[in-house]
Amino acid sequence: MINKERLLANLNAMQTISTIEGVPGINRIAFTDEDWQGRNYLIKQLKELGLSLRIDDFGNVIGRYEGYNPNAPAIMMGSHTDSVPQGGNYDGLAGIVAALEVISDLKESKETPEHPLDIVLFMCEESSRFGSATLGSQAMRGQLSRERLQTLRDKKGLSLYEVLKERGFNPDTIPHAKFTTPLKAFLELHIEQGIVLEKTNHTIGIVTGIAAPTRYKVHIHGTAGHSGATPMNHRHDGLCAAAEIILAAERIAQNSKPIPVVATVGVIEAAPGAMNVIPGEVTLGLDIRSISAEAKTRATQDILQAISEVGHQREIPIDTTLIADEMPLMVKDSMIKAMETVAQAKQYNYMTLPSGAGHDAMNWGDYTDVGMIFIPCRAGVSHNPAEAIDIQDLVTGTKYLKDLILYLDQQ
Repeated sequence: MINKERLLANLNAMQTISTIEGVPGINRIAFTDEDWQGRNYLIKQLKELGLSLRIDDFGNVIGRYEGYNPNAPAIMMGSHTDSVPQGGNYDGLAGIVAALEVISDLKESKETPEHPLDIVLFMCEESSRFGSATLGSQAMRGQLSRERLQTLRDKKGLSLYEVLKERGFNPDTIPHAKFTTPLKAFLELHIEQGIVLEKTNHTIGIVTGIAAPTRYKVHIHGTAGHSGATPMNHRHDGLCAAAEIILAAERIAQNSKPIPVVATVGVIEAAPGAMNVIPGEVTLGLDIRSISAEAKTRATQDILQAISEVGHQREIPIDTTLIADEMPLMVKDSMIKAMETVAQAKQYNYMTLPSGAGHDAMNWGDYTDVGMIFIPCRAGVSHNPAEAIDIQDLVTGTKYLKDLILYLDQQ
């Protein structure tokens, strides 16, 4: 039987590890001491379950529970260990404690599946530190070049390459260390980070597609000048150009049909930042997402064209730097059917829905069958100290994860 107290114990232990005095919320920022302490706690839980461990040179951890047939492709489940700054304790972690509980329950009930079961702890899923998301799963899939490891930097100027070395890893091996272990399926349980399940009174969300981001830094090279002495028709105002770009991105995303696209400018850095000086150099952080690669590409091209036109009309040079271009995932109909079959047979209160947020699961769609399970989060709040769940929803989600694994194991 799925044990609510064990789930709570793991969640509470991780919350204690991840709290910094005087700083709100959870702070397991990728590769920081808090993240590493949380990772070490979870590794300890894997060892106590008797799982054999593998650790790659990005720090990702895989614990294996052997099945009757050790040569059969494994069913992998898990999520990420890190958080955003001042985040919540359920984003990522819910999927890990659920996976731990599935194995605990199987061991207690002396159930051994045909296929091995793997629990994965992904490092650095959040983009908070290096500006690019799902880096741990990308590393496992052989998608991170040495150049990218050296290019991605945090606000202190440290490269991801340097941070990995500080943690005792050899980042030079990462581009050639592609995961090759056969998998039957990859499953990830996650809080919804939206309000749909709660508003519709559903406990289980069966995800039909996962949106992925394309991200750019937009560098606008305006000319700073005196705010009183420079006539309006002689200005090259970088922030005015930025305003036009922001509104153009919004307009293009709003007009994307039939498949939705969202576009966000979440970063604006304007120099010199004085009230009596016309802004010159401006940098924007642009994020474009969709569950459709084609729709996202189309919107991205239109936004880049709009940026070029703004620069031409205002006679301001504008450069764009691609930070990330990740592939969204449409979940296979066969997996959705399997997930619905289990939900219906066991009478789970479920619905199907897309994921607007990106997840590690999306990087596995070209390697194995992928299934993603959502549970509700209170008021849809996530990436926030107020992030909360009903623990009974996690218990139900964990039961469903176990039932799905046992169903897939027999197929």
